[in-house]
Parts: sequence; C-alpha cells; structure tokens
Amino acid sequence: MLRHLQIRDFAIIELLELELRPGLTVLTGETGAGKSIVVDALELLSGARADADVVRPGAERADIAASVDAPAADTPLRRLLESQAIDCQDELVLRRVVGRDGRGRAWLNGQTVALQVLREAAEQLWDIHGQHEFQSLVRPAEQRSLLDEFAQLQPLARQVASAHAQWLSLLNRSVKLESAADERSSRLDLLRYQLREIEALGLSPGEFASLREEHARLANRGKLIEGVRAALADLYEAEESNAHALLARSLGGLRAAGTLDARLTPLLGTLEEAEIRIKDAAHVLQQYLDALDVDPQRTDQIERRLAAIEDLARKHRVSADALPARRTQLAQELGQLEGAAADLGAVRLELATALAGYQELARTLSARRTTAARSLAKQISARMQELGMAGGRFLIDMQPAAGAEPAPYGLDRVEFRVSTNPGQPPRALAKVASGGELSRLSLAVQVSCSAGAGRCMIFDEVDAGIGGAVAEIVGRELRALAARAQVLCVTHLPQVAAQGHQHLRVLKLSDGTHTRTAVTPLSDGARVEELARMLGGVEITARARAHAQEMLSQAAAVSSSRS
Repeated sequence: MLRHLQIRDFAIIELLELELRPGLTVLTGETGAGKSIVVDALELLSGARADADVVRPGAERADIAASVDAPAADTPLRRLLESQAIDCQDELVLRRVVGRDGRGRAWLNGQTVALQVLREAAEQLWDIHGQHEFQSLVRPAEQRSLLDEFAQLQPLARQVASAHAQWLSLLNRSVKLESAADERSSRLDLLRYQLREIEALGLSPGEFASLREEHARLANRGKLIEGVRAALADLYEAEESNAHALLARSLGGLRAAGTLDARLTPLLGTLEEAEIRIKDAAHVLQQYLDALDVDPQRTDQIERRLAAIEDLARKHRVSADALPARRTQLAQELGQLEGAAADLGAVRLELATALAGYQELARTLSARRTTAARSLAKQISARMQELGMAGGRFLIDMQPAAGAEPAPYGLDRVEFRVSTNPGQPPRALAKVASGGELSRLSLAVQVSCSAGAGRCMIFDEVDAGIGGAVAEIVGRELRALAARAQVLCVTHLPQVAAQGHQHLRVLKLSDGTHTRTAVTPLSDGARVEELARMLGGVEITARARAHAQEMLSQAAAVSSSRS
C-alpha cells in the first residue's frame, strides 16, 4: 500500500507531502489547480520519460519519493529487490530525481538503481488509469493474467509454466547431445587412438620417477663406486687401519680391564653392538658395489624408455607423471561418448513425454480460458452500460499464440477489444481514443476481475464526460474496489468525491510572482463545504450544503449496508 508521497519542485508544486490511508482517497479542486499533477508525479516515479520541463521554474531539480509497505516473501517485487541486493524490512522507498539538464537518477531504499529497475518495481505496486496512461491493462500479459484471475486459473497456469520449464530444460539437453553427436565419430576415433598409445606404453604409476632416479645413479656410477669403496676401506677392508680393526682392538683391551674393574663391563655391550653395525654396513656397501656392476646396456634401455615417456607426455600436453591420469580421463570420455547415443535416445523420449504433458495441460487451460472469456466479457459489457457507455461492447479475443513452440503462458494470445459506441467495430484497448472512457473501462475490468488486491490503483478523472446517476455508480464502484485495494481517484464530480474514505483538496496559490499547489486533507465539515462548492458553483447556498451532507450520509449508509 502507498503510505507516503513527497513531491518537490515538480511542475507548479513547490513541496507537497501526502499521507495516504487504505480505501478510496479522492482528490478534488478547481480546474487547473494541479490535481492531475499528482498523477503525473507518480507516472514519473513509475519510470516514465522526463525532460527538464518537469522541473519547477527557478528550481534545480524535481524530486519525487514514495514509501510503500515492504513486499511479502516470494513475490516478484521481493525477488527483484533480492536480485539487486536491496535490503527491505519495514518499508520500501522509491525515489526519482530529474535535474534542470534533464538527467535523472533513481533509488530504491537509498540504493541507486537503473531506471528500468525502478520501473519494474513500480509496476508491482500501482496501476495508473488516466486520461493519457492506460499502463498495465493494455499489455497482453496483463490481460491474460486478469482473465486467469477472474476464472481462478492461476494454479493451472503455474502448472503449465512448470511443464514448459521442464520441456525447455530437456530440449536444451537434447540439442546439446545432438550437437555433440555430430562430432562424435571423429572424436571417438581420436580418443581410441590416444588411449591405445598410452596403453601400449604400459606406464605404471611412479615408474617415471623411479627410472629417473636409476638413470641419475647410473650416470654417476664412477663417482658412486669411488665414494663407496673409500668408505668400505675405512670401515672394514683397509689393511693398515680400519674402523672395525680398531674397534676390535679396543674391545680386547676393555675386556681385560673389565676383569679388574666391573664398572667397565657395561661399555662392552655398546662397543660390541657398534662392531656388529660396522660389519653390517660394510656388507651393505659391498652389495651396493656389486649392484653397480650391471649390464652396460641398461643405461641405454633406461634412456630410451624415458625418451618415449617424455615424447608421449609432450604429445598429450601433460607432464610425464600425469600420463596415467590422462589415460583414466580419456577412458572416461570414451565411455561417455559411446553411451551418448543411448542417452540421446532416452532424452528424446523424455522430451516427447514432457511435450505431451505440457500440451495436455495447456489445452485444458485454453478451454477454461475460452469459457471464462465469454463470461467476463459479458460482465464487463454490462458494467459499461452502467458507467455511461451505453451500447458499448467488450470482447475477449482468443487466438493461438504466435509461433509453433510451446510458451510458458500456454497456447493462447488473449486480447481485450472494445467498442465504446453502437455500430463501431471492436478495437484493441490501446487504440481507444477517449481517456475518460479508458479510465471507466479500466474500472469495469478491475471490478469484474476483482483485481488489484494489495496494489494501489490510481484513476485520473475516471468520471470525465458523465454526470448524474452514472457518476454516482462510478463512485460506488470505486468504493467497492477500494474494499480490496487502495484506490486514489482524481475527480471533478461530487457524486464520486462523496464516496471517498479520505478527501484531499488541491489548491493553487499565488502571490502574484510565484504559483504553487497545496493539498489539504478535509475534515467532515470541510468536506461538506467542498462538495457544496462542486455542486453549487460560485455561491455556496444552504441548499447546496444540505445536498452535500445528504450525499455523504447516503454514501456512508450504502457502504454500511454492503459490509
């Protein structure tokens, strides 16, 4: 619901702040006072095109802001705000500024957004039905939505949309598989060849690293033999002096000394263990030397093997150590491609099933829409007669949607068509010329469809060109609509104004130099005076006041009887 509207330096408005309540709010005032400027400001806040002319003379910029209730969870508006990372707890504030140079900026809850985002947000919050704007009612999607709302077909429409999404997902998957199948044959040949190459090499995990170590060892065989032999001689084999002989001599001396002093006996075990370890190390070193005396062709074999591994790794653009993993990758891809034909067949079968399911739901939806369209058109045509469009006809044209492919909204192209005068052929709503007729027609549609719940609906001079009993009917219809939605109506007829729950009077003030517009909420007594002015003209008589009071009383009485 629209809670607060602030307009600053827009057209002839210097500063205007409106606190709006639920129900029907009427704006009245003298011709030229600026009643419709409030609607124009809301249009600008809805993303309408603007230029420097909207800025009040002498001001730098026009600034319009509105606060509304925070949207409920899982609604299009809430999803829009989440997509823009806009936090919204208690209220949502929409703001638009247009500068003297014609440039402008837009905000949602203080965060700068693109004008398109502001426009999408406003579309979820209010509809403007006026002399020059017909907004959502002329959009085919909105007409289809209104018909579905009238017939309570939203659950079925959501099922159709869900079935369409499933069909589209399978279609995309099928196209992807078919595209892959076009290259499948040549890709299969390449994969099989590459896999055979790697398998023929017979490379085991860790083999490359092991071969490199062995190659490095053989390449330094001379230095290794020299170093090991020197160590072996020092430890065990040198004739003049080696570690083993020296240790053996030390053990002999300690054993003799140990017979004289028992405290030396524990050292014998340590030295004996060292003697054993030296002999073991000498044995290992001898085995190492024996192993270095291998077949001289081994070095050539290792070099050829390493070269083969590295060549194949370069060919596959991986490291030599990664060749086993590359083999696994190729085998997996080959398996997937070999099973692609079966996958494609399965997906095509699922696609056909999904299409059949969608078509069945869509045909059911189309049949129910067709039935509902006749009933809704009949109701709207009847309301047109009551709203001063005698002889007018309302039709809902149901045609197959353009294109052969399924659409998320079903099979139908829904178009509202109207003839406002007898003998005229029905035309699309967007081509109806009279702004007042458009507004009243919108009212008839909204009331018939019970649309607008949770939104603010703005009617600009919906009563243009009517009077008397028809005007009273228009007022009652607006009040009835306000039971389900917030309604803001600019009017010049007392019969409509008397039906309002809230009455705002628009005044044009001038000091001879500057002109500005002010809006004043009216109390009960002030309402009587304003309605009397609208009834009586220049001079307000007691009879006019009595008539005004009677109109207010009758409006309240009718409202009470309906509730």
